Amino acid sequence: MKALSTWLVRTLAILLLAALAQAQQAQRITPNFKDADIQQIAEAVSAATGKTFIIDPRVRAQVTMLSSTAMSPAAFYEAFLSILQVYGFVAVPTGNVVKIVPDANARAMPAIDLPDRLNGKSDEFVTQVLDVKNVSATQLIPILRPLVAQYGNLAAYPASNVIIISDHASNVDRIVRIIHRIDQVGSSEPEIVPLHDASAAEIVRVVNSLYQGPAAAEGAAVKVVADERSNSVIIAGEQSQRLKLRALIAHLDTPLESGGDTRVRYLHYADAEKIAPKLKEQITGIAQSTAAPGGAGAPAGGGGSPLAQAERNAMVWADPANNALVITAPPKIMRAVMDIIDKLDIRRPQVLVEAIVAEVDVDKSSELGINWAAFSNGQNIPVGSFVSPVGGTSIVDLAGAIQNPSNASTTLLQGTTIGIGRIAGTGINFAAMLRAIRGDTNTNVVATPSAVTMDNQEAELKVAQEVPFITGQFTNTTAVTGGAVNPFQTIQRQEVGTILKVTPTISPEGSAVMLKISIESSSIGQKPAGAVDLVTNKRTITTTVLIEDGGVVVLGGLIEDNSVKGEQRVPYLGSIPLIGLLFKTRNASSTKNNLIMFIRPKILRDQAQAAYETDLKYNYMRDQERGLERREALPLLPGTSRGRLEPLPQWQQRSGADNTPPPPPPAPGRTPPSSQGQPQAEPNAPPPGALPPGAPAPAPNATPAPETPDVTPRP
Repeated sequence: MKALSTWLVRTLAILLLAALAQAQQAQRITPNFKDADIQQIAEAVSAATGKTFIIDPRVRAQVTMLSSTAMSPAAFYEAFLSILQVYGFVAVPTGNVVKIVPDANARAMPAIDLPDRLNGKSDEFVTQVLDVKNVSATQLIPILRPLVAQYGNLAAYPASNVIIISDHASNVDRIVRIIHRIDQVGSSEPEIVPLHDASAAEIVRVVNSLYQGPAAAEGAAVKVVADERSNSVIIAGEQSQRLKLRALIAHLDTPLESGGDTRVRYLHYADAEKIAPKLKEQITGIAQSTAAPGGAGAPAGGGGSPLAQAERNAMVWADPANNALVITAPPKIMRAVMDIIDKLDIRRPQVLVEAIVAEVDVDKSSELGINWAAFSNGQNIPVGSFVSPVGGTSIVDLAGAIQNPSNASTTLLQGTTIGIGRIAGTGINFAAMLRAIRGDTNTNVVATPSAVTMDNQEAELKVAQEVPFITGQFTNTTAVTGGAVNPFQTIQRQEVGTILKVTPTISPEGSAVMLKISIESSSIGQKPAGAVDLVTNKRTITTTVLIEDGGVVVLGGLIEDNSVKGEQRVPYLGSIPLIGLLFKTRNASSTKNNLIMFIRPKILRDQAQAAYETDLKYNYMRDQERGLERREALPLLPGTSRGRLEPLPQWQQRSGADNTPPPPPPAPGRTPPSSQGQPQAEPNAPPPGALPPGAPAPAPNATPAPETPDVTPRP
């Protein structure tokens, strides 16, 4: 019975739906209007749908509506709403009545407020309130305003972050879909990005500077804050923008090529104490040029940006114990300072300067003369005499020496003296002296001083003695000491020997050397007659020359040839042949001085060339040492060995396959500088102008043989 009743209900429902469908199909309309009054179309819509229309008097229009297919009354009503929208009118439903008014008044009239569901195909006027969850409603208003008609309404309420929209349902539905697309769920939790190498405050400053002006809209969804205590950056905002900022921060948070804000730079070749003040001046100049616009310097009071403040606080100081520099500076200044140090802390070439001082002096002198005197006994005045000093002495000096031998002078003992005479108590006494002196002095001095020095560094070599010279004397007789004489002398010591001072400067192309040279060669000379103290022979040259690498140049030469002849005689008598020899003394002297100085520089570009030159000199000294090793039949000190030079280290010997010493380890973060394009010598190849391995070393006093000019083009 129950099943039968259920079946009857279902059957009746199906029959009712079929009847309604047939009724609707019976009411289908095919509208065709041409230049019809809009009020006539409103009457047709009212008759088809049963709606009541109130038409504003301002609603006037001639409408053309054509359709080739039939439509239902509801579709006919939607088409009527579209006609109203096209002609600037709007239908505002109020209960069962629909008001047709101009669209300018639509916002002030109640409409379909807050519908649960929007019909995206309807042109009815509706008002909708939309909650915005993830973005700011106020920021969406400028974006959505162009999408709403002038008669529509679009407003935001910031307190609740909602948007109020009044417009046709189709347009409201479109705007709602746009807002849902923009209002995506993002990560609102702040994200902490720790930094390792960069400064958090500096990173935030760079990011905020980037997102200013035209780029502010792109970064408006994120906020960046620096935490200086943990050196971290806090990011909050939209996910995609946060990913961009994380990539940017990761790129900025990279270590510098040479470290952070404070670095310790170990120097290999330069002097840290000398270079530190110059670098401080450079840092001060950079900070002053960038501290204020126009390079006017920092403003009073220490203002300015943090970067400018860091540049002004940059400092550098030297650690002499480690030959290192401690530098504190921002990255820009740090890179500039490190570039300067890379250019200054390089291995400079050395220069071996060899000098040859060759001096040959010939000094010859000869004196011949006769002295005679005749005098009466008991008289001081001689009857006749010819007393002229020969070799610094005369017959009077000879007579005095005979009477008192202790007063004999050294000049009296020189040469050959023959005397004859008669000394008696009565009669005429006479004496005669024949004196002949010949002196020959030959001097041959060859000095070969050499010195090794750095480029642009002065070197001095002295092989000399300090000889005392009397500069003053005083004699005082005092009664305290019983009339004893207290002599007092002042002495000044002077260096006598070979002194070489040289400052080499290698040309930029590395093929020539400019030498600033000062050479002095002095020695103790023969004391001439009448000299009160020692006599020194001094030869000095001070000049600046330009010499090719390995070339020899003469600095200067002195050639002197003096010939002096003298004669003292009695007038007329001395001119008589043969007899005149009794009345004259003669002297003659001839002096020749030959002095020439040569100089030869060699550029030692690397350790191999320096080791080669050292090996030559070292082996020469060892050969000289072996020449002194002679066996004695009866040694005075048996069991005592003579000191000797040990062989050079294995890496420095030229006989090995690789003679280059191990390079020093580079400082942390430092790449050893290159040779700056200079040609490198082979490890076993001797430098230009050097002797081949195994050849005997030249003697120190040997004159260098003339070299064949090198016509091979230099690289």
